[in-house]
Amino acid sequence: MKPHFRILRRVAALALFAGLGAIGAAQAQTPAAAPAPPSANDFGREAAIRGVQLSPDGSRIVAVTSPDGVTPYVTIWRTDAMDQKPTYLGCGERNTCQSARFIKNDRLIVSIRQTIDSGSTKTHLFCALITDLNFGSVRNISGAKDQNSCSGGSLVDDLPFDPNNILIQNNDGIYKMNVYTGARAKVYTNSDKFGGEQTDLKGEIRARQSVDYDNGRVYIAQWIRNPKTNNWEEHFRWYAADREPVDIVGFTEDPDVIYVSTNRGQDKSTIFEYNIQTRKLEPAFGIKLFDADGVVQNQNPKDYGRLLGFTYQGETRHTYWVDGKMEALTKGLRAALGVKTVTVSWTDIATGEASKFPVADGADAVLSNWSDDMEYAIVVKTGPSQPPEYYLLHNGQLKLLGKQRPWFNTAMLGDTRLVQYPARDGMLIPGFLTTPKAEFYGPGPYPTIILPHGGPWSRDDLSWDGSGWIQYFASRGYAVLQPEYRGSQGWGQKLWRAGDSEWGQKMQDDMDDGAKWLISQKIAAPDRIAMHGYSYGGYAAMAASVRSNGIYQCSIAGAGVAGLDYFRESMVSNPILKAFQRPTINGLQPIDHVGEVSIPIFLYHGDRDVTVRIEESERFVAGLKRYNKPYKFTVLKDMGHQSNRWEAGQITQVLTEIESYLRTDCGPGGL
Repeated sequence: MKPHFRILRRVAALALFAGLGAIGAAQAQTPAAAPAPPSANDFGREAAIRGVQLSPDGSRIVAVTSPDGVTPYVTIWRTDAMDQKPTYLGCGERNTCQSARFIKNDRLIVSIRQTIDSGSTKTHLFCALITDLNFGSVRNISGAKDQNSCSGGSLVDDLPFDPNNILIQNNDGIYKMNVYTGARAKVYTNSDKFGGEQTDLKGEIRARQSVDYDNGRVYIAQWIRNPKTNNWEEHFRWYAADREPVDIVGFTEDPDVIYVSTNRGQDKSTIFEYNIQTRKLEPAFGIKLFDADGVVQNQNPKDYGRLLGFTYQGETRHTYWVDGKMEALTKGLRAALGVKTVTVSWTDIATGEASKFPVADGADAVLSNWSDDMEYAIVVKTGPSQPPEYYLLHNGQLKLLGKQRPWFNTAMLGDTRLVQYPARDGMLIPGFLTTPKAEFYGPGPYPTIILPHGGPWSRDDLSWDGSGWIQYFASRGYAVLQPEYRGSQGWGQKLWRAGDSEWGQKMQDDMDDGAKWLISQKIAAPDRIAMHGYSYGGYAAMAASVRSNGIYQCSIAGAGVAGLDYFRESMVSNPILKAFQRPTINGLQPIDHVGEVSIPIFLYHGDRDVTVRIEESERFVAGLKRYNKPYKFTVLKDMGHQSNRWEAGQITQVLTEIESYLRTDCGPGGL
């Protein structure tokens, strides 16, 4: 079997859907003048607009829109005629439009989803179509004229200097493909040894990885093609068990210099300049408190590849601009769109050093993408209490393109802030706390939901949560805590590694200690706390139901893992995951303790989930039946695991059923 490459620092083997909220039904008295909170359908219907992208020359805009809230369309505007009705393109009867972006000024690559049944397996397929701006000439990624064929393959490089061709990769190699004729020419042959190929600024394949063994230890080797000799050379080697990956995050105008990100020997990742000839690393960018993880480069052909900024993961993803014009532009946009900041006090988890830094209050404005000549740009204003709004920037003027959820009344949405609280052993745990509006629900204490994210090698962000698991309930008077428990990734090595072999144990303690901290702060009502989680969070919700601590009145587990043996065995066939993550998965198996369930539990699971199969919930339910424990179980038809595998209306169903359960079945008299 061909090894899996490019997993590196973002492995989340249980869930790509990692950012969860919990639930409850508010019992606080709402003033008569309070507006109605957003409905479940307000969250559940398809976004009115999302994924807005400019063409390279700035002449057109593409996005995915849904006028009826059910069916998504690829939608195209002309930037010189924004007052005219856009073009709406459907993706076909068998296909659901997922995303679209320009690969040439007059060609799009469109991601589609299909629902398929393969024997006893019910799942979804994702594939790419290449099309003109009217869907008059449609090819699949292999070049064939077949809109409904989900052939394998992926885009490698747009080749911005080539007017006709792009690079695509399928099972046997990388091809240069003409987007107008479909003609292909192989430029690279795949092998069982190598994968993770990357191109440089000229579109030439310059990097790849291999997986091998050294005295039984799995390592990932980074190979780079020397621009002087054209030979492939091994440059970096990192061992999966050490969890200190070396990642190429960009090439420079100098063919001998690349950008590399690594956390080797340190708690946070830093970006380095690496000289291929001298094999020396020189620090380029680092943030003392957070991981640096990428570069932003100029796309203008006249100055292609020039460094504009570095990206890093703070309370959310940020860009540190080294280009003065981009920095000034971002500052001006924030002022124009009314972005305000608050100061957060922070203690570094690894060093104990105290510091402060500003974060956006409620919403931030960011440059999303721009034309090659920088004459046009897409700006997004969004945050935890602000569904995304999309603007076109041209000639110093901002024009609202659309709001993702224009039907929302945001007045009832809660306030979210970054917090830290102490675990019982003294480790500081990050978290995101959302509290309901005090003018409508008073100062608290509130009914509260503890909402652990999926992964567990993942994290939450200070961003809009489209699932509704946070704001749907905050708008109904609930406080919601998203604990970044030990084992969470993206907060440094110390917190990440502290979760090793602590499933259902210290990782779970961190969630419970978050609930206790909220009680001490008079935010959470001690007799009105529930846990809701999805994927790994669903596992945590199962674990909460069998741990006798008296904190939770009920638990809600979405697509959870009932037994660690399932998760461990799913990694046996992948040599990287087997060494990288599998040894860390030890602790409490909820299925072994189902007879000890002490609180009501609600489980829900999609019948097309191939990441955590529905059998995990079914066998936990079977145990609940056997021991006559109180439970509810809902099977969601045609729902997969990740958010892009959820159909319109499934979010509505989940929110509605959770709210009803909390109101009527969560502990004595409901939450």
